Amino acid sequence: MANYYCEYCGQKYSSVASLTSGYCYRHPDGPNKGRHKLYEGEEKSQYTCKYCGQKYSALSSLTSGYCYRHPDGANKGRHAPAR
Repeated sequence: MANYYCEYCGQKYSSVASLTSGYCYRHPDGPNKGRHKLYEGEEKSQYTCKYCGQKYSALSSLTSGYCYRHPDGANKGRHAPAR
């Protein structure tokens, strides 16, 4: 059975429908101001931030931290997964 992950928070879901039905606490517009977004990459042993290159073993760990090279400014946005 495939797993589906939110690109913003890294939560794992068993279906796309269950993922997109809930509100995300790490949404860019603010906590619970938008729905989860499907991460379209594949499951990996390591996830890399597309802005700074830091590597994490879990998507949720990557998306929890603030990125010093974020386009909005240093530490003004979270790490985002590279595909």
